[in-house]
Amino acid sequence: SEQGWDGTYNGKRLPSDDYWVSIKLVPFDTNKKTIFKTGNFSLLRK
Repeated sequence: SEQGWDGTYNGKRLPSDDYWVSIKLVPFDTNKKTIFKTGNFSLLRK
């Protein structure tokens, strides 16, 4: 099985919180559209 994300950024553990992400995907093929994706997640620690 694959190991998921370990909850770190630049080697440091992120605190429990709500996080928002925004991604822009620019294709190499100029005939295709640029895609924008946004989302959020809650990081919970025990």
